[in-house]
Amino acid sequence: MFGIKRKEKLPEIKFDPTTQKAVIRSSICTGEKTVGFKDIKTGKYIDVMFVRNELDIEKFKKTYGIDIFEVDY
Repeated sequence: MFGIKRKEKLPEIKFDPTTQKAVIRSSICTGEKTVGFKDIKTGKYIDVMFVRNELDIEKFKKTYGIDIFEVDY
């Protein structure tokens, strides 16, 4: 109900660095950003979370053990 804050959990997605790469996707029109994983062979993008600020990106990096992102438009 009103006033109840829930902790945001990241989806249980397995990250395999041999077949996937971490991607920040940014909308050209609105500038909204999301982070997720892109399959290297097929190019399929799996959206993990919406980015509101730099702390969200740090949380994503820490959770999945990622250092480098590729920017995808």
